[in-house]
Amino acid sequence: MKFLFTFLILLFFNLISAQSDMERFPVFDGCKEKASDQLEDCFYARLYVQLKDSYRHPVKKDSIKNQSVTIRFEVDREGKFVLIRTDALKASVKEGMIKAFENLPQVEAPTFNGAPTYMQFILNIPIPMKDFGSFQVYSSSNKDLKKQNRKEEEEDSLAFAKANEEYSTILTDQYDRNQLRSDAIIPLSYQRYHRYEAAMNRVGNNAHTAVKPYTFNYVDQYFDLEAERESLLKERETWLGRKWSNEHFFEVAGKDYWFVVDPGVDLQVGRDSRDEVTTYNNTRLVHVSGGIGSQITFGTSIQESQGRFPGYFEREVRLRAPDGGNPGIVPGRGIAEDGGENIFDYPVATGYINYKPSKYFDLQLGHGQHFIGDGYRSLVLSDNSQPFPYFKLNAKFWKLDYTVLYTSLRDVRSEVTADDSFRTKFMTHHYLSWNATKRLNIGLFESVLWQDDNQRGFDFNYLNPMIFYQSIELQTGSRGGNALLGFTAKYKFTDFITAYGQLTLDEFSGASVVRGAGSYQNKSAYQVGVKWQNAFKLPNLMVQLEYNRVRPYTYSHNTVVLNYANSNQALAHPWGANFYETILIGRYTKDRWYGIAKAIYGERGYDILLHGDTAFYGGNIYGSEDDRISDNGNETVQGNISNFFFGHLEAGYVINPASRLKVFGQVIYRSQNPRFNNDVVRGESTVWLNFGLRTDIMNWSFDR
Repeated sequence: MKFLFTFLILLFFNLISAQSDMERFPVFDGCKEKASDQLEDCFYARLYVQLKDSYRHPVKKDSIKNQSVTIRFEVDREGKFVLIRTDALKASVKEGMIKAFENLPQVEAPTFNGAPTYMQFILNIPIPMKDFGSFQVYSSSNKDLKKQNRKEEEEDSLAFAKANEEYSTILTDQYDRNQLRSDAIIPLSYQRYHRYEAAMNRVGNNAHTAVKPYTFNYVDQYFDLEAERESLLKERETWLGRKWSNEHFFEVAGKDYWFVVDPGVDLQVGRDSRDEVTTYNNTRLVHVSGGIGSQITFGTSIQESQGRFPGYFEREVRLRAPDGGNPGIVPGRGIAEDGGENIFDYPVATGYINYKPSKYFDLQLGHGQHFIGDGYRSLVLSDNSQPFPYFKLNAKFWKLDYTVLYTSLRDVRSEVTADDSFRTKFMTHHYLSWNATKRLNIGLFESVLWQDDNQRGFDFNYLNPMIFYQSIELQTGSRGGNALLGFTAKYKFTDFITAYGQLTLDEFSGASVVRGAGSYQNKSAYQVGVKWQNAFKLPNLMVQLEYNRVRPYTYSHNTVVLNYANSNQALAHPWGANFYETILIGRYTKDRWYGIAKAIYGERGYDILLHGDTAFYGGNIYGSEDDRISDNGNETVQGNISNFFFGHLEAGYVINPASRLKVFGQVIYRSQNPRFNNDVVRGESTVWLNFGLRTDIMNWSFDR
């Protein structure tokens, strides 16, 4: 028995020895004299030296330290090195290692049982490579791994991911101005958009410029966004310098995703000469934009603000106070809380997610603002109202651009509040833009509002994106909805001169217009304007002249909830109705500097509200048509007539073109002189001097 036990032990060790002799690592020239049990160490040592001699470490201002490269490769039956996969955090490191690997010499092939075979390896290489360094070996094999991979592909892939420490190899530093080539939204800004429109309005372009906001991808077809960004870059050596002057604060990108984050501010301080008020605004915000794959983009902004405004604007805020005790609504921003000492505390939040199923369609769900038109004002839909929830469908093909907008709005006035909650109403809007020729664009629009009464909710009659709403409104009852129709047009005289216009018809009665009796049913508005780019042959100077005229009772309704407004803010022109105005604007841009000069003159018709005269003269779109002064004899600008003048000069400097942080100074002069002073309007002249540092992601409209 002892003899048998000894024999088995000797046999076992002989088998192990034989097995070891059957397996041999690839052999470099310098390893041929080594014993069999030393070939493995010699192979790794020679391989490290060969790669170190060929590898060229990237030299950058932000040097790459304490990183690694994971490589998976095989040595085939001919002794050639075949690279399978390379992973590294930095693309430059990865590319350098691939080039180094291509310089490896041919070696003696690995063998198994005396026959040439394949051998596969997974190694981790510390970067930068140092003298007398070494690998971290994850695995090696002497089997025909090609055959094994075919049988065990899933197990091998999972094992490799685990061995390669998947988390540490996720790429996050590949951002290369991805935003400028994406379908992300460009925040609405007059000063920012005027340069884009100069390029988009050239004769022969198939661009549609009325529906805003634009996306980066759309603008980039006509205006080179990357070239503009490149021209504005400043030489900065430090990380802080680059983030302050050139880049987004936080930039992340990998193979199939990207996003940027910018903290921001809107800090203003000024002085109102008339009311002797020191004004200020203190906004802290964060703005996020990103994309996942090629079809999904998203964005959001969150703002928390406190402000004290000049006297005329403060009264505007308080006149719009909602039910429930809050002191007012900041136009374009939202409901404000009382911060004490005439200070308003108001938050703003916007956001969207956009899905592009094909190159022709965009589907967007969000909470934000919209603008339709080519003018400074819009008589169709503007960003005068605070952000609201919406779903938007857009299709661009051939010479057409078709937009459908489904929205949810609120009426927050005390007289219409039900069960201590704001009244909900809905709006659906269609806009079709057609480039009829290389110079002429024609647009058609229709919108309908209806209230959420009798548990009506979102009426499915208005979901159809192709329907004519006037007929549906009649079927659901004329007091059950408020429909608007209209036209827009744009004509390019040259590459630099463009004329535009709008016509809005609200409960329009053709017979009343023909009779010419001044019927209250003639509820209409029109706009005409012209833009001159590179005016007076000065590059980047734009001069704009615009005229707007809105008849009394336009945008109002006999069912007062159905006025064309949201949260006590007009959805079209901020003056409501019963007015005319002339606007002259000049905008100039030079590198990062800009200047604005604006003058507005007009006449507005208010309600008298004195001496027992409580009649509705048609200027306040929240009034009821049942209280109108007469069926006929109505004229544009009637009632408590007031002339209006607004002058605005501004100069500024864009600190960071990526985040749109800018510093500015402005002086505003405003004068109004009504026939009668009342709680709504009074004669006054104001000079407001204001300075600020702000992230330009929303328009401020103080000309009201």
